[in-house]
Amino acid sequence: MAVPKKKTSKSKRNMRRSHHALSSPVYAEDKTTGEFVRPHHVCLKTGMYKGQQIIEPAE
Repeated sequence: MAVPKKKTSKSKRNMRRSHHALSSPVYAEDKTTGEFVRPHHVCLKTGMYKGQQIIEPAE
């Protein structure tokens, strides 16, 4: 069984974990309505995606 030869320092451990932080979600402004929408998602207000009607708009 593999066993570490030396203790990993707090600095090395935390540098490895530096990429584990959560990033905030990205939003883009819809060209037609001005609403903020996630990229590659259907706009729930209009039901449009890439200029095509995908679902019926919410009331």
